[in-house]
Amino acid sequence: MGDAPPPYLPYGNKTLEVCVPGEVDSKGIWENLSYPSVFLSYPLPRLELQILLTFLCSHIIYLIVKPLGITFFATQMFAGLLLGHTVLGKLDTINELLFPQVSGIEIIDTTGLFGFVIFLFLMGVKMDLRVAFRSTKRAAVIGFISILAPITVGLMIFAAFKKPEQSKEVNLERLLGTTIESLTSFSVIACLLSELNILNSELGRLALSASAIADVGTLILVFVFSSMAKWANAPSVAAVNTAASIAFVVILFFVFRPIMFWVINTTPEGKPIKEVYIVLIVMVAIGCSIFSHFFGDSPLIGAFVFGLAVPDGPPLGSALVDKLECFVNGVFLAVFTTTSTMRVDVKSMMENQSRFLFSIIFVCVTFLAKVISCFIVTFWSLMPLKDSLAFALIMSSKGIVELSYFCSFIDNKIMSKATFSVLVLGILVNSTMVPLLVKLLYNPDSRRYAGYEKRTLMHLKPDSELRVLACTHRSENVSTIIELLDLTCPAKESPQLVFALHIVELKGRDSPVFIAHQKNGNSALSSLENIFAYNQYEQNNWDSVTVHAFTAISPPKLMHEDICIMALNKQTSFVILPFHRKFSIDGSIEDENSVMRNVNCSVLDRAPCSVGILIDSRVADRGRKTLKTSSRMPTCSIGMLFIGGKDDREALTLAKRMARDPQVNLTVIRLIADHHHSGNIMDWDGILDSEILKDVKQKNEVGNSCNIMYAEKVSNDGPQAAGVIRSIVNNYDLIIVGRRYGVESVQTMGLAEWCEFPELGVVGDLLASTDLNSSVSVLVVQQQYYVELGRH
Repeated sequence: MGDAPPPYLPYGNKTLEVCVPGEVDSKGIWENLSYPSVFLSYPLPRLELQILLTFLCSHIIYLIVKPLGITFFATQMFAGLLLGHTVLGKLDTINELLFPQVSGIEIIDTTGLFGFVIFLFLMGVKMDLRVAFRSTKRAAVIGFISILAPITVGLMIFAAFKKPEQSKEVNLERLLGTTIESLTSFSVIACLLSELNILNSELGRLALSASAIADVGTLILVFVFSSMAKWANAPSVAAVNTAASIAFVVILFFVFRPIMFWVINTTPEGKPIKEVYIVLIVMVAIGCSIFSHFFGDSPLIGAFVFGLAVPDGPPLGSALVDKLECFVNGVFLAVFTTTSTMRVDVKSMMENQSRFLFSIIFVCVTFLAKVISCFIVTFWSLMPLKDSLAFALIMSSKGIVELSYFCSFIDNKIMSKATFSVLVLGILVNSTMVPLLVKLLYNPDSRRYAGYEKRTLMHLKPDSELRVLACTHRSENVSTIIELLDLTCPAKESPQLVFALHIVELKGRDSPVFIAHQKNGNSALSSLENIFAYNQYEQNNWDSVTVHAFTAISPPKLMHEDICIMALNKQTSFVILPFHRKFSIDGSIEDENSVMRNVNCSVLDRAPCSVGILIDSRVADRGRKTLKTSSRMPTCSIGMLFIGGKDDREALTLAKRMARDPQVNLTVIRLIADHHHSGNIMDWDGILDSEILKDVKQKNEVGNSCNIMYAEKVSNDGPQAAGVIRSIVNNYDLIIVGRRYGVESVQTMGLAEWCEFPELGVVGDLLASTDLNSSVSVLVVQQQYYVELGRH
């Protein structure tokens, strides 16, 4: 064996010598080091290494530039430039071993394209076509102008630069480039709005509506233009292709879509869609891509149109998104973006000066045409100057959809490498600068509540209307919140206006949904149990209570915006939020929703009025007290723990409002320290505390004729306060406390170290603890926090 020549393997036009394992020279080292070349000559190891390299490069770059506000899509393109011909691609090791150009399109390109097909399918699933059809007149005008204005200007530039001797290939290239630069992609804009966290803002909703209209219009224009080109070249083939395309759309929406609704209807409520249906739908999406490619259209269009036919949202759309989106966006999409940008060759751009000049001009001119036209329309409709400019930039953003079109053009040899490089670099500049400019121009939180008047319970007149925003995220919250609303003693002289907001997590769609339910029951989702319960509550208190029900479907990180915006627009004085924990029959924790906890914390930081978090621990005792809307509750015992501060004063104001009902017994328990017995009050908060407690003490002195009692308990530290709370907690049906977040006091000293939920404050956190083994409900009140101009 030692005299046998080593084997050889072919590699492109070269021959690689393979070392036999175990054969070493006199120094104990392999005679040659050809293993890396042989290893990378196999497609699968090379593909794995390519994916790993693109993943590492894009994430390392993103880690560096993220503080600057650069989007992840832009960093993927930067990674492509780094690995492409411009930088590392010049190295023979990278060029020959990792990314060899063998027979045109490489395996990694095919992998990325396959991932992009699935991505577009998911974008179609998440896109709600109803957004386009129920859009306002302003959104429709903006959507059409965002396409027509840049196309018109682009065609004028094309005519100005057109020469008689110019070839058909150059004309086609410039026409296609102008068309794609004029696109307004719903998928690109939805991704941008999501990354900027303004998806459900007023600006974001308008941009989604306008881009949905523009996207539908683009699909129609592409179909019409491609059909006209086919009819001009080959009428017989064009007739077959057009008929097949029309039949394809009809079958998708009138055959496959009803079948998918049948799948949804046959799935038991609360149960996931069967795995076999998910697999079949993905296979049909791939089949649609093959079908559209077979009949002369892009395979991307087939998958996208089929995605539009899939019912968005839960349970089917959300199941598809949950199972596919993470891997597609995290791996395949990054590969597609990076490898597509790797084709950019800066050196080739200068080879043809005329093409380079035209590409630069029409990229800039079409961008400016779209920005100016969208800006004029929005500014003309009385939108503020900065908001109009930010909106125009959003509508002019470019992304992966435009990149995919340019890649298909260069693959089909209808676009030169120089033009492709200029257009892709234009996308890179656009995706880098537009998000930064939008962040600079549009920050709704910075001024949303600036100068907003005080909306607290303390500032309400005694008999004025009480406006309450009651939020729920599951049906178990409804009955307890209605009981609390009934305790606020609505009357004909002091009516109650309730805005019931059902919060639903956005799944399987891109567009947030806000539904105002009609009392005649015609609106969608009006059969929900919580909507019916609120309507029943209104009917049983017809002379003093008015209820308006809404449903908000939005991403978890933006749910608080729906709550705060509604509280602002409806001029509410109090927002009721359910606690994020659900308790089981034995008093233990059954479920803990971290999403709703984040929502509660965000609302506490931003709400334009007072906020109360309602903790319902009475699941084990539900038989003792149920919702009774036909008459007032039986005698209810309420305890109010008062230490001092604006939150406690707000909580006491609410408690006194409840005590107007003769069937409510209120006990105000003030925790005092020993040194307070002297009665010397030096600070302003102490003066206000004594003033608000004055009438409580006076009523307590009346005796048994009054349903308000006052007591003082001594507490010199946290453990002593905890002992007081443990001794009284089971004496009441409801305990009201102030949040007092960040306020230090002698009475609760030391409790902050054991506080699990800072959003409840130290006393509220203690009352919510399972260690108390109590079934009492707790309401933690925070007075309006977000008042001062520019505070956040």
